[in-house]
Amino acid sequence: MCFAEIWVTLMVCGPVAFTFYPPDVPLVSARQRTTFAATAFALAALVAPASAFAQVGASSAGESRPNAAETNTSAMPRLAVDAARPRAFSGLAASVGALRDSLVSRARESIGIKYVFGGTDPLRGLDCSALIKHVLSAFDISLPRTAQEQARMGRSIPKDREQMKPGDLLTFGTGKRVTHIGMYVGEGRFIHASTSKKRVIESTLDQTASSLVKQWKDVRRVIDSDLVASRYGGVAAILDAVRDSLRDTLPDSGR
Repeated sequence: MCFAEIWVTLMVCGPVAFTFYPPDVPLVSARQRTTFAATAFALAALVAPASAFAQVGASSAGESRPNAAETNTSAMPRLAVDAARPRAFSGLAASVGALRDSLVSRARESIGIKYVFGGTDPLRGLDCSALIKHVLSAFDISLPRTAQEQARMGRSIPKDREQMKPGDLLTFGTGKRVTHIGMYVGEGRFIHASTSKKRVIESTLDQTASSLVKQWKDVRRVIDSDLVASRYGGVAAILDAVRDSLRDTLPDSGR
């Protein structure tokens, strides 16, 4: 691959990723969109310099890349390398999982903050929706102010602990009204600004006799790797193909 081809590759991958970034993915700020595009750009750039230098090195030494008839390289190491080579979105699930863990840690740091109806200052007190907004804003994730509005964000998840994940939002209320919201932290537990305890606490869904648990309405997922991965499947394939192409320009000895 010549330098011109490498340059075209770099110039295409970043804009492609940015162009296909789904505008309806909830809660993603403009800065995060730009970060994603830059990440895609960098992914293509990872192997380009190595490919270029290897090509120049081979040329200057008067060497040519061995073809299939000239080398007896075993397929097994090649397959092992292929299996171990990270795909474009192989780290997405792990990254989202780490974000969920960080959200839980941040929420637990808020335990004990005073409950104040309409409060938005953690030093003075928060209400239930302000707590959720406070926790997610620490990770540059923007949410509306009220529980009713927050209950429309992301996508609905079945009220099944096998499917629920830390960082999901639990909504409570009667009829069509959402009057309370909390954050699921795993193992049937959630953190919320309790109106009865007058502070942020961690509660369990196992208290089925609790009037609050009886009003549990829905689970909303606002941190969703499945949605992002499904939208970027085509871009991921492009980036993987680019990496494969660049890798194949390296001499076998460099693999």
